[in-house]
Amino acid sequence: MADPFVHLPPEVQSHYEAMQDDLYDGLAEPVVKATRQALAWGQPPANVLAHGLVAGMDVVGKDFGAGILFVPEVLRAANAMKAAMDILRPLLTETGAPKIGTAVIGTVKGDIHDIGKNLVGMMWEGAGFEVINLGVNVDADKFIAAIRQHNANLLGMSALLTTTMPYMATVIERLEQDGLREQVKVLVGGAPLNAAFAEDVRADVYCRDAAEAVAVANALFKRDA
Repeated sequence: MADPFVHLPPEVQSHYEAMQDDLYDGLAEPVVKATRQALAWGQPPANVLAHGLVAGMDVVGKDFGAGILFVPEVLRAANAMKAAMDILRPLLTETGAPKIGTAVIGTVKGDIHDIGKNLVGMMWEGAGFEVINLGVNVDADKFIAAIRQHNANLLGMSALLTTTMPYMATVIERLEQDGLREQVKVLVGGAPLNAAFAEDVRADVYCRDAAEAVAVANALFKRDA
């Protein structure tokens, strides 16, 4: 992959590198301050997203996958990213900045576990996806409505209870019945799931954790991780 800093002045490059370090450490206030400073220098919002937030979350995701970082550290980093995204999101909308894709994510009907699902959603947003987080206990109607409303091309479903896992098949069947299955890549995850289950319910991919969910989403939508 080409050096993302190749066309940046040295002081701006250093600023983004420091921003990535603060993001990695989960320091929301410095990340927000760095975001505002970059914008004040005239950096386009898409640059701040790509060079500051996405690049920083890439490192977080890789280190999480390697066992260097754990869920509490990743949640802090994701929350710092979210604070910066609150500033960037309206600006990105105004400028029509490109996004990788639009993702709908939720914990399926009957299940109220959401830490892992929220982590995936925040990391997807940090990777450049627009994320619609539907929360917990989400039924097929709500998934379908959100996919239609936002023209989503990625669906993430989570379950932690073995009793709620089969509902994923119900949602995928509805996607097929409503003519949306070809539009949407379906990723499933949760402690009791595995690749064989994902294949049985006709999901596209099983992801064992948030780091893998980001890597798979990037690969599906052709962005270098």
